[in-house]
Amino acid sequence: MIDQNNALARSGSLFADSISDANVSFEFFPPKTPKMEETLWASIKKLEVLSPSFVSVTYGAGGSTRERTHNTVKRLLDETKLKPAAHLTCVGATREEVDDVIRDYHTAGVRNIVALRGDPPEGAEGYQPHDGGYANATELVAGIRAIGDFDISVAAYPEIHPDSPNLAADLDNLKRKIDAGANRAITQFFFETDQYFRFLDHCQSFGIDVPIVPGILPVSNFKTLKNFAGSTGASIPQWLGELFDGLDDRPDTRALIAATVAGEMCRKLYAGGVKDFHFYTLNRADLTFAVCHMLGHRPSKQEEGA
Repeated sequence: MIDQNNALARSGSLFADSISDANVSFEFFPPKTPKMEETLWASIKKLEVLSPSFVSVTYGAGGSTRERTHNTVKRLLDETKLKPAAHLTCVGATREEVDDVIRDYHTAGVRNIVALRGDPPEGAEGYQPHDGGYANATELVAGIRAIGDFDISVAAYPEIHPDSPNLAADLDNLKRKIDAGANRAITQFFFETDQYFRFLDHCQSFGIDVPIVPGILPVSNFKTLKNFAGSTGASIPQWLGELFDGLDDRPDTRALIAATVAGEMCRKLYAGGVKDFHFYTLNRADLTFAVCHMLGHRPSKQEEGA
């Protein structure tokens, strides 16, 4: 519940006091081309100075980027001060193969994993467990926990996973993942803070008591957002579409609006007690850096001089 005596909670001002005591984390995806790799590492270097809690590296649908994910994670370990969290899915591999990956990460020094069921390969009608593989994220979390002392994050869906028949089934699934050993859940992106807070209430009613970290997507391209939303079950409020209407050929204006919307949403979440934010960067640093700057989350003097 929001503290009504808190000036920030009452005003919701975008430019109110700093909330630099909040923690941030960033998600990247492994590059497909040399140019994309250059963009990724420029973004990593720009965001590294913000000292995130961790940075996660995704898998492609069907585990299609497995090798690139591993290479990116290992390079993060070797060349940065960042704490990488490797995404791991159940798709396209046996238990033995997945367990080998987990052990390889442990040997390399990776202690953070984002455990996901995973999306079906392109062209497949729906998710099917791999023969001899982990059937779902709950089994995967238990398998990771059996191998080593990892910090494990799982996915949560404030608007219900597209494959879930209803909210209760979705929350049951999340509870099983937590009971199997997950330390936290990170949500799919959303744009209405009320959706997140209602979801927290539902989680509490199901006995889910780990941190539920909101996933924040600063909108760099509205057309791309509509494609993302269609595959994840996330809704796009009418007001957001109206804000970006007529700006297809005005990227600078889009960026200003995107940073403002994301920054205001983070402030509202903070006013409701949220102290952790996970940013989906899409391998572009500028928007996420701008939002963090607005929130008062900035490089230390030592980092600026490095």
